[in-house]
Amino acid sequence: MKVILVNGSPHLKGTTNAALEEICKVLKEENIETEIFWLGNEPIAGCIGCQACRKNQTGCFRNDIVNQFQEKAKEADGFIFGSPVHYAGASGALTTFLDRLFYSADRETFRLKPAAVIAAARRAGATSAYSQLIKYLGISEMLIISSGYWNMVFGSNAADAKEDLEGLQTMRTLARNMAYCLKCIEAGKKTGLELPETEKEKFRTNFVR
Repeated sequence: MKVILVNGSPHLKGTTNAALEEICKVLKEENIETEIFWLGNEPIAGCIGCQACRKNQTGCFRNDIVNQFQEKAKEADGFIFGSPVHYAGASGALTTFLDRLFYSADRETFRLKPAAVIAAARRAGATSAYSQLIKYLGISEMLIISSGYWNMVFGSNAADAKEDLEGLQTMRTLARNMAYCLKCIEAGKKTGLELPETEKEKFRTNFVR
């Protein structure tokens, strides 16, 4: 079993990464493989709504970091998306990345896989960033993993984050809950339990006609 953790911060070893590493530590203790995928600090182009990804089913035409992640995601069993808080919201890079990722990826890449989001803030805005990010999971039929508190950690840098004992405990609880869910899914597969079927016809109701 493998969990990919996405670091949506422009800082490789900042507060967001400190929170993700705390999660990784527990997942490894649970014998679950982990990989932290850093988005880097180069610009990520936004979606232009051309729908080429829907037509060719081979990912976004830009063939950049979004497509690279899609290939990794197909083999992953769980996901955690982490972001710093910028103006009470998720980072621009992560927002752009997730917009294109969830729009262009095959739905089965994420459907019914356990996932969570975390927010790292200096002081405020973490709950609104958390609410923004978790919507990607809900619309994609993912199994949302929670913790004993909202998944957030506080600090202006990695050293500060390591002093947020409650935040780190929240990350560890999240990791254990993720491990438990993954093991339950694995146990279900061994008994022959299959994923629920999806309705073949998809309805789209517009409010303005």
